[in-house]
Formats: sequence, C-alpha cells, structure tokens
Amino acid sequence: MDELVHRENPSPNCDDRALPISMVVLHYTGMQTAAEAEARLVDPAAKVSAHYLIGEDGEVVRLVPESKRAWHAGRSYWRGLNDINSASIGIELVNPGHEWGYRKFPKPQMEALLPLLARIVKAHDVPRANVVGHSDVAPARKEDPGELFDWPLLARHKLALPIPKVALGDPFDNEGAVLLAMERFGYDVTDGRAAVRAFQRRWRPALIDGAIDLQIGAMVFALLLDRDRGLTR
Repeated sequence: MDELVHRENPSPNCDDRALPISMVVLHYTGMQTAAEAEARLVDPAAKVSAHYLIGEDGEVVRLVPESKRAWHAGRSYWRGLNDINSASIGIELVNPGHEWGYRKFPKPQMEALLPLLARIVKAHDVPRANVVGHSDVAPARKEDPGELFDWPLLARHKLALPIPKVALGDPFDNEGAVLLAMERFGYDVTDGRAAVRAFQRRWRPALIDGAIDLQIGAMVFALLLDRDRGLTR
C-alpha cells in the first residue's frame, strides 16, 4: 500500500537502470484526454512510459517501479548525462499541451505532485537543480511542462531552484559566452536558440523569444554562481 498512489497500471515499457537515480523529469502528457495518455503509456507498441501519471483531479497512478528505467525522456542531455532515463524518475502531468489547448495545471494536480516529489527527492537525494522539465533536457524537441507550470510553487517547498532575482547587467562579453555558461549550468546548447527558449520557458516564462538579452545573461550568471557556491542542492 502507498498513501500517495491511488492505483497502479503496470507498463511493460521499462528495463534495468544503468545509473543511480539523481534526477526528476516533469512532463505534460500532450494528449487530448487523460485516458488516451494513460493508454499510450502502457501500450507496448508505443515504447514510452513514465513512473507516475498525475491526473488533473489529483489521482496518482504508478506505471513503472522507481527501481526500473522508464522510457520518458527520449534523446536528452543534462549536466553531462545522456542516458537521462537511467538517471531519472519521470512524472507525467495530464495536460493537453500546446497542441491541444494548453492550460494551467489545476490545484488538485499540483497538490498531489508536491508530496510525491518531496518523497522522491528525499529518498534519492536529488539536488534541486536536477528537478527539471522535459524541455530542459531536450530543448530542441520538447516544450513541456511549459511556461504555465508553477515552478515557483515547487521552489517555495524547496523542491526546485527558485527563479533568480537579478538586476539588469552585462556579466558576459557576448552571446556565445552566455551559451557557454548555460552549457556549464547543464543545458545542451547545440541548438542555441532552442536552448535559450527552454531556459526562458523555465526561468522567465513571461517572454519566450529565443533571444539572449541582459536579463537572460544576468539570470544565467546568477544560477551558475550559486552552483559554484554549492547552493543548488
């Protein structure tokens, strides 16, 4: 029995981990209905899965045991890791996504996420900087969980890093230096514009244009400085 899980629907789409758990990746389902999303996550032909699925009503469904490698991140990268699936717990949040009518994540859903995420982070000693969105680890391919996801709520519960408060400045000599700093923080910057959009979606959702400006540079600098000071756990 698990007080945080309402039911189980085991997915065959999993295998053995090659790495210890050090990350949590948050997704939205991006499908028209919750039923369609759950069916896909347990369909052997789909070859996708996640450890947990959280409905808009707050129902938590366990699909894959945490000890197993779920297939949720796809081709991705974060802080030197390429096999994100092996290193992470994947949580899918029911939401139609940008294609089908993207909307805010309702309160019951977020209230179900918080204790589940808190337990995962504690059990596996996951640093706050490694609680990320799918778009953070696959910026050229993914947008989820998107700009409407309440990252500040997670930060207030010390489950994710807070958005840095910065004064406008110019800590870098050029845009290339900003991208190198983003890479040092954790992002794949192979597609620079996509990486900046992913960064904006996570850290400055009010404006997502893929352009590096003084605020973006200052935020990257602040995050990197905190990392180097050991303040990102």
